[in-house]
Amino acid sequence: MYTRVLVLAIILMMLSCSSKSGDFDVRDYGAVGDSLKINTVFIQKAIDACHKNGGGTVVIKDGIYISGTILLKDKVTLQIEQNATLLGSSNPLDYQSIDTFVDATGQERGNCLIGGIRLSDVSIIGDGIIDGNGAAFTYENIVAKKKELKINPNDKKFGINRPFLLRFVNSSNVKIKDIRLRQPAAWTCHFYQSHDIIVDNVSIYSHANQNNDGIDLDSSFNVEIKNCTIDTGDDAVCFKTTSPLPTHHIKVQNCNLKSEWGALKFGTESMGDFYNIEINDCQINDTRGGGIKILSVDGANIHDIQIENINMNNVDMPIFIRLGERLRTYRNADKQTVGSISKISIKNVIATTRNIKESRISPPTGIFMTGTPDHKIGKVTLENIAITLPGKGLISDLKEVSEQIDKYPEYSFFEVLPAYGIYGRHIEDLNMSGVQFDIKTKDERKSIVLQDVVTSTNDTLKIK
Repeated sequence: MYTRVLVLAIILMMLSCSSKSGDFDVRDYGAVGDSLKINTVFIQKAIDACHKNGGGTVVIKDGIYISGTILLKDKVTLQIEQNATLLGSSNPLDYQSIDTFVDATGQERGNCLIGGIRLSDVSIIGDGIIDGNGAAFTYENIVAKKKELKINPNDKKFGINRPFLLRFVNSSNVKIKDIRLRQPAAWTCHFYQSHDIIVDNVSIYSHANQNNDGIDLDSSFNVEIKNCTIDTGDDAVCFKTTSPLPTHHIKVQNCNLKSEWGALKFGTESMGDFYNIEINDCQINDTRGGGIKILSVDGANIHDIQIENINMNNVDMPIFIRLGERLRTYRNADKQTVGSISKISIKNVIATTRNIKESRISPPTGIFMTGTPDHKIGKVTLENIAITLPGKGLISDLKEVSEQIDKYPEYSFFEVLPAYGIYGRHIEDLNMSGVQFDIKTKDERKSIVLQDVVTSTNDTLKIK
């Protein structure tokens, strides 16, 4: 009798310890990693149980688990182990929209694979994979899915809200670490009006669909992004403000970036301000749409930005700064007045542009900065910058550079510029030191053309 009581006591103690350890295996709640079963309900049950227990870790291991939208809860860590993949369902009906909004392209957004609203103390960790199955949401595959599910072929809303991979709204103390994020149908990570965020040692590969951004910080603050490898079809790291609230106090460091549109981008959605943002020690490779892009066109005041120690290889337009007057609004917010750009410091940059055949604008230019006649860019400091370009510019290529004050802010829309090194226009205080350009072949354009610019340089400005 005593022995039975002792054994029972030990079992109860082990169960108690197991509960306190906070590990919740999704398989215990009905999930099956066979790449066939839809596990949304079962994974959600594990998360809900973990939350009800006071928090802990929900573990996904050993297999491929298909799921629709799962909503994290406070104090819950979702751990995807190395031998596991969480794969997004191909059925749009398996997803939920969180805080639905219309983005700059006019498309409805809000669906996601993993996310939540007003969360606190949540994490996504592990060496496994979260794959959004974004190719399932291409136009052709959505048409096929309509036929499969017998959806009215004229239903234009079916599948249009392409799901983000991760989405957090009004949340705090969020950590994303070590995980491999793959192939969302739209943006990979979207943080909206959230704060105290760490993204560390995360690998992102996003080329399955359109608008495939890597990390979007939208009206958010107190964020650290470090040690990440990001390869995207759209912007790699993008600072946005689709509300009048600012994005501020951000650090990005030691990241490897590759993009088909922009590696480090401020805007274009830019209603709220951007400030106190530091970016350093990053490598940018094989990027077609611009290395560093700082864009205020919807009213943002962008200031106190420090970008240092950036190496770029095979990158279109290494530096593009644009103050414009588009003034688009989002989420029914009031239209802002024209913003400003000032106190921008870009130092220690080594860049090689793409060759003539691969450049969006051929021949390319290294640095392009422009305000408008009525709204000038403020203080910009360029220090220790070396850019290698292909040359081959011809005087016959040149046209008058249009102002485009209220247009989408993209450097390629201005066509060939009158300088191969720097073309600057409408700037109140441009400071240059240690700026040099190396052209591989003759270029008939000038190295630097400044119009309506107050500038100071020192003797270290060089042209090879």
